[in-house]
Amino acid sequence: MNPKHSARPVQHGRALDVEEVRLVSDLRIMHAKIDELHGIVNNLKRRHDDGAIVEYSDRSVLDENILRVDEIYLWFVKIKEEIERRNGEL
Repeated sequence: MNPKHSARPVQHGRALDVEEVRLVSDLRIMHAKIDELHGIVNNLKRRHDDGAIVEYSDRSVLDENILRVDEIYLWFVKIKEEIERRNGEL
């Protein structure tokens, strides 16, 4: 979370501030892009075997993509741990 913005509980009827609107917008974009990436990867997996992907890929770009996805995965694991921590507080 942006250290400049403290988390406030969303109360029924309270309007979101600008930073909260930006966050919700960014999250919606992220959800759409992840859904899009998931579809592309599923199509590649369905149409081509892993050997062909490796053979025809630009190896340096593929390696960079793998590193980026690993970073994203680790961030999601951190978010999941935060969700579990908060659920344990209930």
